[in-house]
Amino acid sequence: MESPIDWHTAKALLEWQVELGATEAIGDAPVDRFAEAAAQAAAAAQEAPVATPQSAGARTDPVAEAEAAARGAADLDALRAALAAYPHCALKQGARSLVFADGRAGARVMIVGEAPGREEDLEGRPFVGRAGRLLDRMLAAIGLDRAAAAPEGSVYITNVLPWRPPRNREPTAEETAMMLPFLRRHIALAAPEVLVVMGNSSAQALLGRRGITRLRGQWDEALGLPALPMLHPAYLLRNPHARRMAWEDMLTLAARLEGA
Repeated sequence: MESPIDWHTAKALLEWQVELGATEAIGDAPVDRFAEAAAQAAAAAQEAPVATPQSAGARTDPVAEAEAAARGAADLDALRAALAAYPHCALKQGARSLVFADGRAGARVMIVGEAPGREEDLEGRPFVGRAGRLLDRMLAAIGLDRAAAAPEGSVYITNVLPWRPPRNREPTAEETAMMLPFLRRHIALAAPEVLVVMGNSSAQALLGRRGITRLRGQWDEALGLPALPMLHPAYLLRNPHARRMAWEDMLTLAARLEGA
């Protein structure tokens, strides 16, 4: 015959039950909560509506919506409005401004950067901080100016993302995928002769490759246009020794424009 449970054992068992949540005795018989939960789940599954092809197809596809919105933009003003109305990119919730473009549409050179930084977000224009001022000096060295009136001496500037990512982090693959249809349409409407692809994120978006220090200075093709990958001016500020390579790339761009 089993010996009765001593006081210490009974107390330990009771404390264990309290830890499990059994703090009150409200029934004469034990209840199997696991079986009860399984029964409730089965009942909920029976009541749930059966998905149909129509209802499944109604789910939002952010990239498809971006493609439709971009395709419907007949000019740059309409494209900017379509971007402003696009609801699926969470970056716009934390950004102050939609940073669309700067410079002269129709310029021979279109520069595509990565994403706005703090100064760009505050001012609503791309490349206006320290990196932007360095870019302006680089362009001036080969006779280009974003404020120039004539297309041959001007540039047109945009970014892959129009909204600033938190803490200036790199764009995610999902964010880039949503914005890529707008960027493609932007390039088509701006109609440059050549593209300058600045930074890793831009290279990934337009060339499908990363490793900007290896890609830089070598002509490639993006969307049917000659494309020159270059180091981002922000990289040059952090790595002054790389400015010599940036100068070489600017001379490569100048030679292409002179020979065209």
